[in-house]
Amino acid sequence: MDARFPQIADQLLLIESELRTQGWWDAVEPSAEALSSVEPFSVDTLEFEQWLQWIFLPKMKFILEQDLPLPNASGIQEMAEMVFASRDVQGRDRRLQALLKEFDLLIAATR
Repeated sequence: MDARFPQIADQLLLIESELRTQGWWDAVEPSAEALSSVEPFSVDTLEFEQWLQWIFLPKMKFILEQDLPLPNASGIQEMAEMVFASRDVQGRDRRLQALLKEFDLLIAATR
């Protein structure tokens, strides 16, 4: 098991918690078509928060549960920065961006 797994698992829980706190957690799953997008971050079918909830979090949890190799790099915080720059969220995104940045740093950390 990669030594970063416990920290990454904790970070994923914090990201989920922040999505819920901000009201960005959906109770209804998007359509199978929306979830099957091949575009990065499913930008053509999902909002960024939906992508985090329905694609990113489940995929990362699966990687951890199955003891699979972690990605070599992550740029999720950069994507969040671009997404939220175009929205009027009045700073509500700052905590989520900080959590995503910490995730990126954990992924980039030397094993």
